[in-house]
Amino acid sequence: MQLSVIILNYNVRYFLEQCVLSVQKAIAAIDAEIIVIDNNSSDQSVLIMKERFPEVKLIENKENFGFPKGNNIGVRQAKGKYVCILNPDTVVAEDTFVKILAFAERQTNLGIIGCKLIDGTGVFLPESKRGIPSPWVAFTKIFGLYKIFPKTKLFNQYYAQHLNENETGKVEILVGAFMFLERKLYEDLEGFDENCFMYADDIDLSYRALQMKKNNYYFHETTVLHYKGESTIKDGKYMMRFQESMNFFYQKHFKKSWFFSIFIKIGAFLFSFAKMFQGKPKENPLPESYFFYSENENFTKKLASILENKVGFLNFKEEKMVNSCLILKGKSTEIILDNQYISFKKCIEIIETIKDKSITFKILPKNTSFIIGSNSRNDRGQIVKIE
Repeated sequence: MQLSVIILNYNVRYFLEQCVLSVQKAIAAIDAEIIVIDNNSSDQSVLIMKERFPEVKLIENKENFGFPKGNNIGVRQAKGKYVCILNPDTVVAEDTFVKILAFAERQTNLGIIGCKLIDGTGVFLPESKRGIPSPWVAFTKIFGLYKIFPKTKLFNQYYAQHLNENETGKVEILVGAFMFLERKLYEDLEGFDENCFMYADDIDLSYRALQMKKNNYYFHETTVLHYKGESTIKDGKYMMRFQESMNFFYQKHFKKSWFFSIFIKIGAFLFSFAKMFQGKPKENPLPESYFFYSENENFTKKLASILENKVGFLNFKEEKMVNSCLILKGKSTEIILDNQYISFKKCIEIIETIKDKSITFKILPKNTSFIIGSNSRNDRGQIVKIE
């Protein structure tokens, strides 16, 4: 078997359903399997997996074991030469794994591969590629020096700014939302460190791959949609765990001093507090207009009734989406992409190409009864049922 896709889920039932649908399309021409590990969700995630995806290997944990242990449990059941650790709040393109498998097979001394991630508004997520958060690099991040001097090596290492987002190359640290590596390497590394509940686990795994003299890569030739804010509510517990995770990484890999310990404690507090503040839910005003991008004009009336607003129709066969949206720019508009006729890859391309603050996007996944998306990388996402 070539590939095992490992998806660890906790209470994101609709995002999980869309993610699995996209992965199924992406592995259609590959000898591959999907393994979903559920960390004791209470939102019918398990039920929908059993009803809709009986062919997917489902592991039901009886408690929330956290990100590292949950993924380790899944990989132990994997049979693929490669494994992909994938967040449930992601959408992959139909050719994502074909491209990354081809790239992986061309490499020697391969470590971990990450890819280009965008949020639900089409904005590139800079954590797709990062440097080792050494004390100095962490300092440049916490105090925003990487923004002031983006082209200066001394200050631009946190987000690996030596490498353009549209350029493939070696990097040091990848993000846990999408990590692709040989299963043997995962086993040699003994997987994620289960002493870390979450947040620093991907940094630690990437760093240990480097310590084994492996080459980690950022691969830009496929784009994956990562809603990001959906997996975690950023509350006081989040802040505490983020601090703990950063302390865990530095205690494990760096020589400590009293000055360093105080700096990291203050820095982690400030950084995690900022994260928590960013993650507070905001009231998003309703769009002024809606457009349904599809071939099924008849469904527009049903959407209008559900959304309690007029919904315009853009014919997928006739309309060029980019040109249509140039007219809509500057207006508060939501575009609903019909996956019945539009591939996940095309949906991602549209969101990434058009990205405009005034335009939001939702996807109607094929053969589902909901539309789904996110208007901000910091919120929990939006789901509208259309039953």
